[in-house]
Amino acid sequence: MPEEITEPRTKCYKCKRPSSSCICKYTNPIHTNARFIILMHPKEYKKEKNGTGHMTGLQLKNSEIIVGVDFTDNKRVNEILEKQRSSSFLLYPGKDNFNLSTRESSETNSLLGSNPNIFILDGTWPCARKMLKLSTNLQTLKRVSFDNTIESKFIIKQQPASLCLGTIESVYTVLNLLNKAGIEQSDTKDFLLPFQKMIEYQVECIINPNNKKYRPSAKITITPKNMYKQNPLISVIYENKV
Repeated sequence: MPEEITEPRTKCYKCKRPSSSCICKYTNPIHTNARFIILMHPKEYKKEKNGTGHMTGLQLKNSEIIVGVDFTDNKRVNEILEKQRSSSFLLYPGKDNFNLSTRESSETNSLLGSNPNIFILDGTWPCARKMLKLSTNLQTLKRVSFDNTIESKFIIKQQPASLCLGTIESVYTVLNLLNKAGIEQSDTKDFLLPFQKMIEYQVECIINPNNKKYRPSAKITITPKNMYKQNPLISVIYENKV
């Protein structure tokens, strides 16, 4: 018997999600003095339906996404660094990094200036480490970080630890710290709304698997956070613990 041809799933070309779960009505791009450059690993780019890197870009007017692994010879990255290296920073933990959570506002202003470029590595922890190891032009950048005291709401993804944040959660935290330092005057009240709605939709689909709008590609379970490190087979995400 010939296979039944099902109706193809329509897709929103802005948020990259199926039309049935489009989050565009929840997005509200904000202006920021800082420019966020999201360096996205190809594997993360393929997860655009649930990845928060693309979602972060939708919420920031002053941002761009560059896909790759080794950015040493990336024309756009080097263009930014050649013109604005002194005001460019990498949001990544490391030795001698500048902790936005513990420094005085005057120190933050003195280092970052009024219009910093903040590079973010978007990928799993192993992928992010590889990206940094290969990208010699990023290795010399001053690093900034923050102390994370909240648990990620990214419960449909498995992470190395419960305090690891998604990209959009990390940028949200950084923006609030920059607001406190006076570098930003951004209204972040609804910044996480698209992320929250995406999570709500996914959880609802998991709870109600008969939902005809949902077409899972694999069996999905929600794992308690205290089990993350106990099962090495669970895929993990980097999503910028910085």
